[in-house]
Amino acid sequence: MKKIVVILLLFIAQKSFAQNYFGGGEFGVSGGFANYFGDLNEEYGVHYVRPSFGCFFRRHLNPYISVRANFLLGHIGYKDEYNKNIYYKTRNLSFESNLVETSVQAEFNFFKFSTGDFEHRWTPFLTCGIGIFYYDPYTQLNGKNYQLRPLGTEGQSAGLDQRKYGKVAVCLPVGMGFKYWLRPGLNFGLEVVDRMTTTDYLDDVSGTYIGSNFFPTDPLNPNPASILQDPSILINPNNPLGRPGKQRGNSATKDQYMMVLFHLSFQVKVYKCPTYMNGDLLAY
Repeated sequence: MKKIVVILLLFIAQKSFAQNYFGGGEFGVSGGFANYFGDLNEEYGVHYVRPSFGCFFRRHLNPYISVRANFLLGHIGYKDEYNKNIYYKTRNLSFESNLVETSVQAEFNFFKFSTGDFEHRWTPFLTCGIGIFYYDPYTQLNGKNYQLRPLGTEGQSAGLDQRKYGKVAVCLPVGMGFKYWLRPGLNFGLEVVDRMTTTDYLDDVSGTYIGSNFFPTDPLNPNPASILQDPSILINPNNPLGRPGKQRGNSATKDQYMMVLFHLSFQVKVYKCPTYMNGDLLAY
């Protein structure tokens, strides 16, 4: 009977010990804020910062390299009135857009990171990846929202097909961060990641004015497209900026948006020591 009890105790202890390992899979949530950089914000101002949040799954390939899949929601925008340059203030352009992003990022830890291992509890990391995102810029006029893409403010509806753009583009996240395990299986992270994009129309601004003649309007019933393609007319009605061929934006560079995100994640328990840790994952 004593032998049976000892065997049972050893079996229970062994099983309990095995349950304390943490595998390579990790689920988490993210929260923070987003900021846009582009034709309306060439000086990298932070006057229009809005919340962003989402969820992710991280896979640890080894204690130094991880791969993460993200799903993120955000909001960006900017106004010329935030700029110090008097020309930009007179230009009077503005926009807002919701963002929906799906991306994959690789993380490269500076130091070995192992949840439950007090000697490897934290590390800074570099990250880069690729993703796609949805956007649809809009602005306000007289208290009403107008989607800018259908209005063709840069001549997309006047024969300039090369200026047409869609609602989906590619982004290339590049940045750095910091991770720290709070307790075995519970990890905290912070990252600052810039999203370089393949579009110059996050803000619906890129090239030159095509002139008000392509946006006929009635003084008694103004055409919103005519005003929004050159809203400087609201600042200076007698001498608006929008002459044909005059620079409206900066087509030499693509738009960007940055996300600063805090992460809280939960690492999945396993019954066997994961092979990615090479046998040195600690139990708690």
